[in-house]
Amino acid sequence: MSKRNFFAALLLVAGLTIAGRTVIAHHAFGAEFDPNAPIRLQGKVVRLEWVNPHTWIHIEVQKDGKPEVWMVEGGTPNTLLRRGITKDTVAVGTEVIVDGYQTKDHSLKRANGRDVTFTDGRKLFMGSSGTGAPRDGSDPTEGGKPVPKKPGGR
Repeated sequence: MSKRNFFAALLLVAGLTIAGRTVIAHHAFGAEFDPNAPIRLQGKVVRLEWVNPHTWIHIEVQKDGKPEVWMVEGGTPNTLLRRGITKDTVAVGTEVIVDGYQTKDHSLKRANGRDVTFTDGRKLFMGSSGTGAPRDGSDPTEGGKPVPKKPGGR
């Protein structure tokens, strides 16, 4: 094998490795989250992460008088930016209510966020469309009638 062919093969393998890691990191809603476990979390934002493939809002909620920090997954940074949502839209320290769906592993303090509601009543849709999440009317691109949420969650 010539040096040129070897270098081309090495670049191809490196490119496939990097692309494969990106595909594995991005998952469908149904792979991790439970459509039958709607959840409502209320608390203060303690951390924000704007990283691909998803944004994350960490909020501190009170459960039985003790603080718990939940990680709430949102859409991709690009999707949120196209909707006019920036890193500064939800600041650390902001009190919010998040409606979403809990992970299938209910021992984890993690959820997929659909809506963020501020104390003044403003709402943001933070989910990403086409993720396989239940059609609950939160996604403005869904159209049609929302599917009623099952009672439960927190």
